Amino acid sequence: MKNPNNAVRLAAVLALAMPAVLVAAPKAKKAPAGAVVPAGDVAAGRIKSESERCQECHGADGNGNGLDGKFARLAGQYPAYIAKQLQDFRSGARKHDTMMVMAKSLEEADIADIAAYYGGLPVMRGDAAHGDVEAARQLFATCAACHGAQGKGTGDAAFPVIGGQDAKYLRTQLLAWRSGERRNSPGGAMNEAAKNLTDAEIDVLANYISGM
Repeated sequence: MKNPNNAVRLAAVLALAMPAVLVAAPKAKKAPAGAVVPAGDVAAGRIKSESERCQECHGADGNGNGLDGKFARLAGQYPAYIAKQLQDFRSGARKHDTMMVMAKSLEEADIADIAAYYGGLPVMRGDAAHGDVEAARQLFATCAACHGAQGKGTGDAAFPVIGGQDAKYLRTQLLAWRSGERRNSPGGAMNEAAKNLTDAEIDVLANYISGM
């Protein structure tokens, strides 16, 4: 899609911070100094998310279409985080065969609009937490410092919503952070956070976070 008049310069990434956050409607959450927050159009994003085939994997409601955790839930995610991931897929900073192809077809305005649409949906909610909940609480204490006590972010625009995300997707991403397969966390923050987690701890965390 070509729409230079509506092109939006996307967020500059700060060291040791995730991208700036915009709640989908016009009012933005607090953003790090110097960050550029995309102001997308929710109505346009709804149409584009269908025409650009986002809904085939992520769902019209943003809660994904299952299939072993292959597709992230995007409902209620911070728009600037979604925009940053699409930018990273497009540049190759984040690897995924399908998403790299999909992102390359998007203009800046498309990215901002799609991000605004998914960010404006009711925030994702997972299944009830299960497994060793007490052990999970202890592990999550470190995560909560950045992602909030319920995994819904801290309101300072620095970190994405993870509470309610698909458990299998969470597990896949934590393993990718740990192995270094995924490295698009500013300053390597997530690689550092995941590097000492065991497989069992990752399972416990993923199930717990998904249930939030």
